[in-house]
Order: sequence, then C-alpha cells, then structure tokens
Amino acid sequence: MSSLLSDLINLNLLDITEKVIAEYIWIGGSGIDMRSKARTLSGSVNDPSKLPKWSYDGSSTGQAPGQDSEVILYPQAIFKDPFRRGNNILVMCDAYTAAGEPIPTNKRHNAAKILSHPDVVAEEPWFGIEQEYTLLQKDVQWPFGWPIGGFPGPQGPYYCGTGADKAFGREIVDSHYKACVYAGINITGINGEVMPGQWEFQIGPSVGISASDELWVARYILERITEIAGVVLSIDPQPIKGDWNGAGAHTNYSTKSMRNEGGFEVIKKAIGKLEKRHKEHIAAYGEGNERRLTGQHETADMNTFLWGVANRGASIRVGRDTEKAGKGYFEDRRPSSNMDPYVVTSMIAETTILQKP
Repeated sequence: MSSLLSDLINLNLLDITEKVIAEYIWIGGSGIDMRSKARTLSGSVNDPSKLPKWSYDGSSTGQAPGQDSEVILYPQAIFKDPFRRGNNILVMCDAYTAAGEPIPTNKRHNAAKILSHPDVVAEEPWFGIEQEYTLLQKDVQWPFGWPIGGFPGPQGPYYCGTGADKAFGREIVDSHYKACVYAGINITGINGEVMPGQWEFQIGPSVGISASDELWVARYILERITEIAGVVLSIDPQPIKGDWNGAGAHTNYSTKSMRNEGGFEVIKKAIGKLEKRHKEHIAAYGEGNERRLTGQHETADMNTFLWGVANRGASIRVGRDTEKAGKGYFEDRRPSSNMDPYVVTSMIAETTILQKP
C-alpha cells in the first residue's frame, strides 16, 4: 500500500469535524454471512435507539424478493471502530420488513424476547462462548500453514503451540484480540487449537443478549482482519476430513441460582432439562455439526446425551472447580463453530429457566 493511501486511511477526523462514520453490520441470508455498509452521522451517538434506522436491498443478500426488496435495519448495539478509530463506531443491527416484522433470518428478535423475560432476567444468565475457527489459504481453501495439497504432521504439537512449524497466523489472531479489546468487546482470551491453522477466542462471561452481540461483532472484526491479510476465515465445524479436530463454539452458562450456595443441584436439574430436549438443541446448534459430533476428537456422538465432570467427550462438561465448590457453571460442548449465538444462548435459557418440568 502506498504511504499516501496509508496516510488517508489513518486520517484523524477529530481534528477537523464533529462528524463520525457508523458502520452498520447485519447477518445475511445464509444466517452466517456478515454484511455491512457505512454512513456519516453529524455527531457522536452512544445509545443505539438514537441512531437512525436504515434500509438495504434484501434481494441482493437472499433475504427479500426483487419486487419488494427493502429490508430495514434496527440498530441494537454500538462498539468502537478499531479500523477507522477516533469516535467512529460499529453498529450491530437486526433486520425487519417495512411493516416492522422480523425477517426469517433475524434470530435476535426472538432471543431478545426470551432473554428479557422477567424470570430469565431475575436469574442473570451469564454466557461465555469459545469460538473456534480455521484460517484458510485464499486461493486453494486449504488450511493456513499447511503444504498445498499435503498434510502437516499429526495433531499434538499445535494446541497452544509456539514456533514457525506449529503456530500459523498468530499476527492475525493477535491483531483480532487487540481490535476486540479496543472495540469494547468482552473478549477474555485466545489460544492456538488442536488442528494446525485453527484458533480460538473466548467472549464473556456476558449477561443475556450482549454475549451474542459481542460474538457477532468479534466475528465481523475477524472477517475484516483476514480480508486485509488475504486469508479466508472458515467457521465450518469440520473443514478438513480425516483425523483432525473439528471446530465448535462451546457455550459456558450459569444462572444466579447456579452461582449461589447449593448451585450444583440447580445445575444437575438444568442438565436433566437439556437432556429431555437434546434433539431440538442439536437441530438448532449449527449446520454440518454431524460431521463434527462423531464421538471422536473430544466430542460426544450427536445422538447420545452424556454429561460428566471434566469430561471433554461429554455433551455437557462440569468443571472440577464447580463440583468442588458445589456451585458455578457448566459447558455445553454441542454447539458447532457456525452456530448462531442468538439461537443457542436463548434456547439454553429457555430450556433451563422457562421450561417447567
């Protein structure tokens, strides 16, 4: 990039204007692709309800027919923009018809209903989501750092690994980490994963719907950074066939009752409720998950419901600390890397809090 272009990208608007740029982000027709476009605002805005609604051509994103293509964006959450910086912002939106009905791919609307239910709010649900992903070489769709058409050595040295032959893409991962902290996302960590070219970041614990807003914006930021680096981001649950770990989005969860004395009994009851709705949860936990949940590679078979303390081959894992303290949280290991966090978090809350036995 020429130095002039670089200077222009890094221009500080604060010196000369009150105006700010808002990048409106939404989820496209596949349910996992992310779209965005920007507009100029006359000044800083900190409250999403004070931002203007906006429209886009839904026929170009697979979300509306050509003869009635207008879809309306409702701003829902604001983050600082790590790309434009200054007072510029990223805005997470959800999408509605002109009549005000949520469009079918708007999963946030229903999630917000469940997570704002008085019984759910009283329980203060905390979610911590572990997003695994794979970096792919742009022109060959083969994992980053792998020899083209060939395979690296077997799994073992790569998990949390260090070194040019073990860690592929650390600059991307570190850039993403800092960009998320800058944006105001509650990102709690990163690590190299078991398959080379695969990494993970963790969001949370965050309360209610904010965990999902943060995860979606963190995905968006990662997609933008990989775009700059000329690398492709994959959140496919099993990008490479064979003896390689898949990618999940393990979802850690607790309620106020689980965090208080006697919480372990509450956790066991909640797990019992999850077992009864296992099929429904699996159906909603991401596309292609059957390629990952085989019972191999630190997963339970998708047709089996298992829970255990410190067991990574279980559907639900309870940590040793939780067992010892008699209170805490549990981890749902079933969601796939491409799951919609709005669907998963609201469903866990609905099953464990609102479903009466």
